[in-house]
Amino acid sequence: MSHQGASLLSKLASGDKHGEASPYFDGWKAYDNNPYHPTHNPQGVIQMGLAENQLCSDLIKDWIKENPHASICTAEGVDSFSDIAVFQDYHGLKLFRQAIAAFMERARGGRASFEAERVVMSGGATGANETLMFCLADPGDAFLVPTPYYAAFDRDLRWRTGIRIIPVDCKSSNNFQVTKHALESKYLTAQETGIKIKGLILANPSNPLGTTLHREALETIVNFINDKQIHLVCDEIYAATVFTEPGFISVAEIIQNMDHVNRDLIHIVYSLSKDMGLPGFRVGVIYSYNDVVVSCARRMSSFGLVSSQTQSFLAAMLSDHRFVDNFLIEVSKRVAKRHRMFTGGLKEMGITCLRSNAGLFVLMDLRQMLRDQTFESEMALWQVIIDKVKINVSPGSSFHCSEPGWFRVCFANMDEDTLQTGIERIKDFVLGDRANKNNNNCNCLCNNKKENKKRKSFQKNLKLSFSSMMYDEHARSPKLMSPHSPLLRA
Repeated sequence: MSHQGASLLSKLASGDKHGEASPYFDGWKAYDNNPYHPTHNPQGVIQMGLAENQLCSDLIKDWIKENPHASICTAEGVDSFSDIAVFQDYHGLKLFRQAIAAFMERARGGRASFEAERVVMSGGATGANETLMFCLADPGDAFLVPTPYYAAFDRDLRWRTGIRIIPVDCKSSNNFQVTKHALESKYLTAQETGIKIKGLILANPSNPLGTTLHREALETIVNFINDKQIHLVCDEIYAATVFTEPGFISVAEIIQNMDHVNRDLIHIVYSLSKDMGLPGFRVGVIYSYNDVVVSCARRMSSFGLVSSQTQSFLAAMLSDHRFVDNFLIEVSKRVAKRHRMFTGGLKEMGITCLRSNAGLFVLMDLRQMLRDQTFESEMALWQVIIDKVKINVSPGSSFHCSEPGWFRVCFANMDEDTLQTGIERIKDFVLGDRANKNNNNCNCLCNNKKENKKRKSFQKNLKLSFSSMMYDEHARSPKLMSPHSPLLRA
């Protein structure tokens, strides 16, 4: 855009603080330009950068067939059309809020209770997070966020609100778990530099780690924010994706037994995008223990309401407790199966992942494949994976990971055949390079045994293969593609 054109627009529109100048979004662009299809485009890019749950849509479709009255767009449900199609205030349908509160309880094993009057609607978790920022902070104020954290937080939390994110670095040596020492250190440093810390933001279960916080850690965090009298925002949108021990513990469960805590500081973000696989419905939820925040957020929700038709349909489905209970069991089982399938395939090739127990993704460890332990090498390796292997994965640097060489890979947004194709692409790429390397070595090492220690040989060859290509890529200084990725799907 020309300087004159930019001057006609707001700073928000003409600025670059949208947070999308990131390889996280650039990978989306690569996929959008050349999407994989098993028959129409078998050489296309496989989308493994989208944390979407497509594993249980059959259960929802079956329920719809058995309950046609739930939709006002069917002959069985059309009698309710006029009641739903007319104006509804921004409180939302009462039955919908009651159903959401009950679902949140069931998704947390019934160990925490939720009041329908504290449920505030929003256009997905994206809108819920931003609305909370508007309610809790002024431009220039800051929130502590442990790393690695969801890549789009930089856009969702900061772009329009003007708040700041202060990353709290976490290390792989303790599974990237946040510590009180790290929180205290960042808080003190911010104070010394005149930055006003208004709160702490956590994703539990974590995106991109796929891990949950244990009870002691949550109690420490709640005590920390209570001592500092700052807010705690818990993003719990992956609550029902936990597939193995340790289980998920909500902050709502924790504060039930902490009478000394100022509950006005506690806020939860939830949605149906991940647990139920309904991101297109744009159902986000703010659940705050602060009456003023509930009131303000409800007024703001008029800018991003959930349609009455969607509310009516979901109220009926979520009120079917037998369906909900079976759905939650199946989600856990099916996510576990996919996780085993993908990590098992990687393990056969000598690739490990961060140990995880939740989420729709894994954090894949490719540190040994880097030319050196720098983020420049990570970006070069990522470019090769996109261009040569034709798989869209997200580099750890896009999540502000403190260590290079980690990549988030999603496994639940495709069918099993496509996932297997993705695994085979990595395998073919690696083993093909190993064969070439063995042939080259035969002239001088003809007495070597074939496939000496398969796993170690694999890792060495993968490193050489990626390195040879990434120097090629590095020579042309890969640039970030124009950030025009979809806002809603991310």
